[in-house]
Amino acid sequence: MLAVRTAFAYDGGMTDEPRIHVVLGASGAAGSAIVAALTGEGLPTRAVARAARPSTAPAGVSWASADITDPASLHRAIVGAGVVFMAAQPPYHRWPQEFPAMLDAVVGATEAAGARLVMVDNLYAYGPGASPMVESSPQAATDHKGRTRAAMTDRLLRAHRAGRLEVVIGRASDYFGPGADNSGITALAIEPVSGRGPLRWLVRLDVPHSCAYLPDVARAYVALAQAPDVAGQVWHLPHAPAVTGAQFLGMVNAALEEARPTRALGAWMLRAAAPVHRISREMLGIAYQWGEPFVVHDARFRARFPDFAVTPLPEAVAATVAHQRRHARAA
Repeated sequence: MLAVRTAFAYDGGMTDEPRIHVVLGASGAAGSAIVAALTGEGLPTRAVARAARPSTAPAGVSWASADITDPASLHRAIVGAGVVFMAAQPPYHRWPQEFPAMLDAVVGATEAAGARLVMVDNLYAYGPGASPMVESSPQAATDHKGRTRAAMTDRLLRAHRAGRLEVVIGRASDYFGPGADNSGITALAIEPVSGRGPLRWLVRLDVPHSCAYLPDVARAYVALAQAPDVAGQVWHLPHAPAVTGAQFLGMVNAALEEARPTRALGAWMLRAAAPVHRISREMLGIAYQWGEPFVVHDARFRARFPDFAVTPLPEAVAATVAHQRRHARAA
């Protein structure tokens, strides 16, 4: 992909001045992957997070420590932006209470900067029974996190239609990959390779589930950020073909010298742990994603970006396992 030197101006026109790509939530898994993808394309990048610049930040990236819940701090972080990637999020259990206000603040600051907003989104808004999911699938979430995500999508698209700013929404399924430390797939299926425990999957091992490779996800967000004709729409990012949990864990075992046992962490286990374990409690509302087919269709993205290559799933799993083992040895 060629680096695009034009940026979207406040009035919807174009300017020849190269402007900065700002990544909010740059210390998180998705944010740091987007930063790496941007710098790989040679695009001017500013990484924004609460934390100080990490030692692993790519060379050539400007780093801004900022609190995006503070309006003044957020506006300073976005000044000069041509594109803003919204990869920040509140704690998982605080989405309904904190996410809408955080998004509103980002929309206001991005509007003031005259930038395009690229929203890092997932598939929660569709709810149970939606597979196979397409962009036109109804937003029929039944859990509080899914309803929060659906309402945020509606807010963003209303702001776009009102002419306040350009909005692009990219949705991906559960991701994994090097650096995807906050991923359920990582916690259950990848991290155990550093020890001796079994490999696990949520709820059922025999239903298909779309999995997204984080480096591919990040490159797809960069592609959406640069394309002139994708705004005001929801896009499903490209995924490898869906596999069952048993097939995914089989790929993990194929990358190991000695195969591990595999287990399903059943919904009954989540229910039993919920009273005393916050993550289990939060997962109950979305357990349907693992107990029934959860397959995303990405045909629109592939048609718009026909040269975009998705990493084959066995290759992606092997690279993730190798990264996890290197990380464990270093630690």
